[in-house]
Amino acid sequence: MRTLPILMGWRYRRWTLQHAASLFFALTAPWGGAQAAEHVVRPGESIAAAVQRAQPGDSIKIERGYYREHIVIDKRLAVIGLDRPTVSGDNQGDVIRLKAADISIEGLIIRDSGTDLTEQNAGIYVEPGCDRLVVRNTVLVYNLFGVWVNNARDVVVSDNLIAGKRDLASAQRGNGIQLYNSIGARITGNQISFVRDGIYVDVSHQALFRNNKIHHVRYGTHYMNSHHNVWEGNESYRNRGGLALMEVRNQIVRNNRAWGNTDHGIMLRTIQDSVVENNVVAGNARGFFIYDAEYNVLKNNLVIGNRVGVHVWAGSIHNDVEANDFIQNREQIRYVASRDEEWGKQMGNYWSNYAGWDVDNDGIGDVPFEANDVRDRLTWKHPLVKLLLHSPAVETLAIIARQFPLLRSPSVIDKHPRMRPFNARWSNWLGQQRH
Repeated sequence: MRTLPILMGWRYRRWTLQHAASLFFALTAPWGGAQAAEHVVRPGESIAAAVQRAQPGDSIKIERGYYREHIVIDKRLAVIGLDRPTVSGDNQGDVIRLKAADISIEGLIIRDSGTDLTEQNAGIYVEPGCDRLVVRNTVLVYNLFGVWVNNARDVVVSDNLIAGKRDLASAQRGNGIQLYNSIGARITGNQISFVRDGIYVDVSHQALFRNNKIHHVRYGTHYMNSHHNVWEGNESYRNRGGLALMEVRNQIVRNNRAWGNTDHGIMLRTIQDSVVENNVVAGNARGFFIYDAEYNVLKNNLVIGNRVGVHVWAGSIHNDVEANDFIQNREQIRYVASRDEEWGKQMGNYWSNYAGWDVDNDGIGDVPFEANDVRDRLTWKHPLVKLLLHSPAVETLAIIARQFPLLRSPSVIDKHPRMRPFNARWSNWLGQQRH
């Protein structure tokens, strides 16, 4: 009979400990277990004052109106614009500065930051530790930097319109989105224009950059010292350069479109162990600029209508280059090296200027394609020779050069040149040059 009181006492003590633990966690939770409150800011009222009154986890809803103020958010809040209210920094400092994790900003027009490049004035400046920030469906205009993210994890910047201080010279502007020393960012669906660089990334890893459109900037993306990232479905056009990947490894670069840029479409500079596939580079000065690139895969890309299709330089070797289309580039390959480099070892590539034949009709040319033959070297040094490219004299010179190897220079060689393009819709990309 004494076991019943003992058993009841044990159950009572266990219930007391569980109850005490639950109470402890409730009291020490960030919001003390209280229900999140909603604060509405109306025209004539202060957003900064509402932020100060709010408790972590609350939401602040801002009615349509024009609010001239600087806002510092140092707690977990959801800031939501109702019918696109405008927050102006009056051309001074940062418009909104963030100092806490788990903040979300949505539906605002944020404009008129200062112009101090040293202070990096921004529409939204994100200090270290602002993890899991979300900036969505927001318009950021006439700011020096649009969104500046410094050392934060799992940031989401999506579906925003970002346009810089268009009246400033390019070198005096900031970048649309700047990402530094961050991990796990998701930069998707943004439209960016009239900034210095559309998306500037440094020392940031495991990020996704998808479906962004960038135009009328210096570099669409300027990207350095970052690894294990995905660039997918982005469009970069009418810039100086499209996508610039420098000093990186383990990238996936696929389904991007870079067209009408005055320098390169896609730059691969000091890059290793990456896959570059299904991209379109059209109507640029240089389609691909490949410099010091090794152990990468380039496949199924459409390189069309560029002044130079691919400029290869500085020991870019050991790359698998397969199933690409090189169509109507004024100069297919500009190759600067001391030895031959073989492309198309498995499937071959398509070259619109291939002058060989296919006797057995298997879809593969019977003689290799060589990029740097005598004709190419002549046109590099004397562009007017292009007027005579298909003349009997020049064709005879090319035949003689193949018979006497001393006349040839190191070249990209494709031993399996395809007779037809891989991309059936290649003609849709003709005429995409910058106007």
